[in-house]
Amino acid sequence: MLVNFNEMLLNAKKEKYAVPHFNINNLEWTKYILEECQNLNIPVILGVSEGAAKYMGGFNTITGMVKGLLKDLNITIPVCIHIDHGSSFEVCKKAIDAGFTSVMIDASRYELKENIKITKEVVDYAHERGVSVEAEVGHIGGTEDNHTSQETNATLEDCLTLYNSTKIDSIAPALGSVHGFYKGEPNLDFATMKIINDNLPIPLVLHGGTGIPNEKIEKAIENGISKININTDLQVVWSNTVRNKIKNDDKVYDPRKIIGSGEEAIKSRIKEIVTLFKTK
Repeated sequence: MLVNFNEMLLNAKKEKYAVPHFNINNLEWTKYILEECQNLNIPVILGVSEGAAKYMGGFNTITGMVKGLLKDLNITIPVCIHIDHGSSFEVCKKAIDAGFTSVMIDASRYELKENIKITKEVVDYAHERGVSVEAEVGHIGGTEDNHTSQETNATLEDCLTLYNSTKIDSIAPALGSVHGFYKGEPNLDFATMKIINDNLPIPLVLHGGTGIPNEKIEKAIENGISKININTDLQVVWSNTVRNKIKNDDKVYDPRKIIGSGEEAIKSRIKEIVTLFKTK
């Protein structure tokens, strides 16, 4: 069932669990995620970066692939297709027009006034079409696609201003997480996280979920995080397994067998993650 993320995230906020956002990279990735989440009977958000969209052929290709898998695999759980870190109104519009049910507009690189202007334009277009919108305030550091960015933490005042000015459906406040691998111990600002959650009616999103210790993930959920984005984690477990397959089987050449050798590793890790998230 293809939906936006509003109902699933509002339920998570109310009942203090997190919905997983798993970035997809190809057909196999999408299939494995859908099959395992169906098996676990949990909602899932399929995240697509601009780089991944280009790699897979475009937004229309992705929508067609997901819709086909939902039908052929008899997927009945709530599924959301979400553009991750959409860089502009134009990018978000293309995703929406192609059938994405949710978008993230990331205008956090701009001053708050410009962030609000761009985000509001996306919200107006998306909401008219039943599409949910996530935005970012502050700036989440780390390496994403082909650029490196510095982190700037969010404040309650800026989060309230962005929400009240745009009526976004969820917000990703930069509070110490980074994309990709962490250098040292992740330092999440739980106090500010709780304050923001207590003062906003919309769900909070944590980017950069890979590498955060389990106890900090649990504490983040306790303090209001309702959606956690995972990408690198699944890439690592898949690539490690595939490397071993190629190393130990010098006769394998069928790409289905090479790529498919990582299936169980991905599904096993998904189960561990959603158990940690207490997803319902």
